[in-house]
Amino acid sequence: VGPRLHIATLRSPSIAQNVLPGQFVHMRICGMDDHILRRPFSIFDSNPEEGTIDILYQVVGYGTNHLSMLSPETMPEEWSIELVGPVGTTWKAYKDIQIGQRPKALLVGGGVGAAPLFLLAKELKRAQCEFDVVIGAQTEDALVTLDRYKTLLGYEPFCATDDGSYGFSGFCTLLANERLEQGTSQSDSRYDYVAVCGPTPVMKIVAGYAMEHDVACEVSMEKRMACGIGACLSCVVDTVDGKKRSCVDGPVFDARKVIW
Repeated sequence: VGPRLHIATLRSPSIAQNVLPGQFVHMRICGMDDHILRRPFSIFDSNPEEGTIDILYQVVGYGTNHLSMLSPETMPEEWSIELVGPVGTTWKAYKDIQIGQRPKALLVGGGVGAAPLFLLAKELKRAQCEFDVVIGAQTEDALVTLDRYKTLLGYEPFCATDDGSYGFSGFCTLLANERLEQGTSQSDSRYDYVAVCGPTPVMKIVAGYAMEHDVACEVSMEKRMACGIGACLSCVVDTVDGKKRSCVDGPVFDARKVIW
């Protein structure tokens, strides 16, 4: 779907029906018998009626490169992709919706980090909450979540590209700060909540802006994981409350508690 970017649609009715925004799956990729550890992938979208989930991923190593070459037509019958999931915590804004609150939210996704926010956007839309979406990528070709966000919102989200090939020329962090500043200057436009996912520098910067504007912020801290169930302690995140496991205590964390 873009430079080194792929979408895998996987059939798993149980996960499709039970996934919460922000959760992920821990995947064993078939045909990789020499690699015994599973790999975590955020869930981009789900279709409970079809029993499928979509995974947006970037080819960065042997595992994701192997995954990108698989297809139903080329996979041997005895192969299957094994998933553990849905795993992890959800966003506070989704929890607020469940208890009848309707926060005004700002969602900020950098690169493939726009994918873990999409299910949250769908729930906010379903609950008729006010929210804005900022997505960024290095180039126009890498804005691969744009069409789905446009279809969901009915209009185009705020877009930024590092090279200026589409939308705002610069980092999505600057666009996010513009939205927060406008919300601060106009009381009726103030945000109650910020959700951000992307490269660590993006999350750190946006979390800092949110703190400056006194807006609650959560980040999705994706880490390399061995077990995915909280036993191996390979995916710890340093917080003011001590070391937390990204797989079960996260991946969604209160940004003010993360030690960057």
